Amino acid sequence: MNKKYELTTETKMVEGTKVYRIKALTSFGDVKAGDLGGFVEKEENLSQTDNAWVKDDAVVKDNAVVNDNAVVEESAWVTGAATVCGNAVVSDFAMVCGAVVVKGNAWVGGAARVEGNATIEGQPQKK
Repeated sequence: MNKKYELTTETKMVEGTKVYRIKALTSFGDVKAGDLGGFVEKEENLSQTDNAWVKDDAVVKDNAVVNDNAVVEESAWVTGAATVCGNAVVSDFAMVCGAVVVKGNAWVGGAARVEGNATIEGQPQKK
């Protein structure tokens, strides 16, 4: 399997966990090869096989997963066992933690904090 991104040597500590800045190895979606992304703790946090991406100063750590076409951006954090999937976006200063699932066309932003066993699901926009 060809990887779409790699962990760089740029790191920072987030709540006692070392996270690594990511770098795109191929172009996909709106991401171009060579683009720097946000931070992940390990490769398992972000799918290598679709258009999902972590960008800006966003952080994904612990057992959290971002896949499909989902995006975590700006200064958002996704932690614990959270999943962000579908076309969902987590942005701004939002925090998604615990066993939360953000899916569909959902958007979590601002200073929102979603935790516990919640599911946030957005519906497709009508054209």
